[in-house]
Amino acid sequence: MDAAETSLPMDDVALVERARQGDAASFSELVSRYDRKIYRLARHITNSDEDAEDVLQEAFLKAYEHLDGFQGNAKFYTWLVRIAVNESLMKLRKRKSDRTVSLDEPAENGDEPMVREIAVWDGNPEQQYSSDELRAILDKAIANLKPAFRTVFLLRDVEELSTEETAAALDLSVPAVKSRLLRARLELRERLTRIFKKKGDDVFAYL
Repeated sequence: MDAAETSLPMDDVALVERARQGDAASFSELVSRYDRKIYRLARHITNSDEDAEDVLQEAFLKAYEHLDGFQGNAKFYTWLVRIAVNESLMKLRKRKSDRTVSLDEPAENGDEPMVREIAVWDGNPEQQYSSDELRAILDKAIANLKPAFRTVFLLRDVEELSTEETAAALDLSVPAVKSRLLRARLELRERLTRIFKKKGDDVFAYL
């Protein structure tokens, strides 16, 4: 029974505690659990393989250096995401490619009406495109979102964090997350509608 218990994977909190005590193997286990997710997140935010590699290394290095700062009030992954997002946004600032990368910009409360006409897709774009083509189109549309909206969308709809976890990871209020997510989804819908209409899909013939 003891052998069976010791063979069970340790949870993140236990691994963090052992890593704090100098057990490098425990931190290596945390890295192996989340390195792919962190890289994918950084890649989506920075739109750069090289920057994503840098963010991956820097995020885990900072996490290791500041393990004592992890209080356990949120999941370790949520805490790690916060570090990775900050590192990714720093990359964007250094590139000076977008002046709206700050997560501290005022956020709407989600109560104002969205006065925007979004075309209804009559049919399934999957019938018109291969999965690779759809992925490329979606990735490009996500990349064109403002960083503040793109990050929320990635955490909620790609990484599937809860609204509360996303708010904790980005140090935002829950209403701010909901507002930014709504705007991101609507903007994506609008962008994709324009793309598919421009390509002359029969799916939009009635619009």
